Amino acid sequence: MDPQVPKDKYNGVWLIFFMLGLGTLLPWNFFMTATMYFTSRLADPLSEANFSVNATEEESRSVLQAKFNNVMTLCAMVPLLVFTCLNSVLHQRIPQKIRIAGSLTAILLVFLLTAILVKVDLDPLPFFIITMIKIICINSFGAVLQGSLFGMAGLLPASYTTPIMSGQGLAGTFAAFAMICAIASGSAMHDSAFGYFITACVVISLAIASYAVLPRLAFFQYYQESQQSKPAEDEENKMDLLKKDERKKSAGDDNKQTPSILAIFKKIWVMAFSVCFAFTITIGTFPAVTVDVKSTIADGGKWELYFIPVSCFLLFNVFDWLGRSLTAVCMWPGKDSKLLPGLLVARVIFVPLFMLCNVQPRHNLPVYFSHDGWFIAFMILFAFSNGYLASLCMCFGPNLTAVCMWPGKDSKLLPGLLVARVIFVPLFMLCNVQPRHNLPVYFSHDGWFIAFMILFAFSNGYL
Repeated sequence: MDPQVPKDKYNGVWLIFFMLGLGTLLPWNFFMTATMYFTSRLADPLSEANFSVNATEEESRSVLQAKFNNVMTLCAMVPLLVFTCLNSVLHQRIPQKIRIAGSLTAILLVFLLTAILVKVDLDPLPFFIITMIKIICINSFGAVLQGSLFGMAGLLPASYTTPIMSGQGLAGTFAAFAMICAIASGSAMHDSAFGYFITACVVISLAIASYAVLPRLAFFQYYQESQQSKPAEDEENKMDLLKKDERKKSAGDDNKQTPSILAIFKKIWVMAFSVCFAFTITIGTFPAVTVDVKSTIADGGKWELYFIPVSCFLLFNVFDWLGRSLTAVCMWPGKDSKLLPGLLVARVIFVPLFMLCNVQPRHNLPVYFSHDGWFIAFMILFAFSNGYLASLCMCFGPNLTAVCMWPGKDSKLLPGLLVARVIFVPLFMLCNVQPRHNLPVYFSHDGWFIAFMILFAFSNGYL
């Protein structure tokens, strides 16, 4: 290691990136956990139902209640995809400091407004419209924040992507704990929701304070300054390294020509496929299949109430987080190893394993793993492998193109966006593709497919 590189004193930079990673996903996880609160506010004014965490869902729901989940998903996914694609434009026009601090501040204001509205009586329709606008804002600023955060982490050694992934993984664990505490308390949904949103505000405030401290740390300053002051001839040498496999250089060649996107994609396609496969298996199985597993040992007791929150949501988020965190101390197998994509492909075994657990209802398939212990063991392995292997791919992906020096300090953003486009594979698979057997249809309306196709085509042409 270069003796001139300062030490990350007390792991300060690592902890700040962890805090920023936690701040990106914790608010949205708490927002989703409070879905029952939002739907309770959308009930017809005449029906005076007393909603609690343990209350069973009413048969007769208002139109707004019935449409809430679908519209919420649409308002979350479309801005997320649009602003992920627009990141490559925004990073050239808006300074990094404004993008990160501004996004965090905007999300904080949205959650303060949400906490205040818990105590304000609103008719269902205005409340529905305001909620959807808030969801659009959170996911728009969240996409800008995540893109900027991973771009900033790309300036540092590969291991500094790990705290972001680890912080994001911990956000889901917090949400799962909140769900379990709400079930245990049996408190009114309005009180639980207020606590959720205030907690989110506190965490985002801590993330803003952490980001304010980051530029003052010598370790971060060193990498930021060294990235900004790269000599021109160093750029030319790195261009040569990228192009050496494509053609021999003649004496009069122009070294400053920008390499094509195809050349970059050739370097990252294995990692892109690996990330795609990781998310396809995870999204296709969790929670679509896992949430329908029924306990065979509860026998009507308390465990029946806690079985899915604990053994599905809590275990998945805890072991996914542990897997992400392990990459801080262990990055095996290496980025050139054939074992990494092989292990990710091997995760397909979890699909039949979960289907052979006690998923209900079922018709033709037998139950081979009826005991709760089997499901818990499969969930632990499934979650840990997802967190560890996906995090490895995210760490290795940007560094595979480290030889390509683009203008600006977020030079690794374009390959990051190319890797991120693999999200379209599971999105299209979850549309109404026919024939299908076990995979559920989450996006059945034609509007979903048209929206995804527009974003897919636009990002393909633009990037």
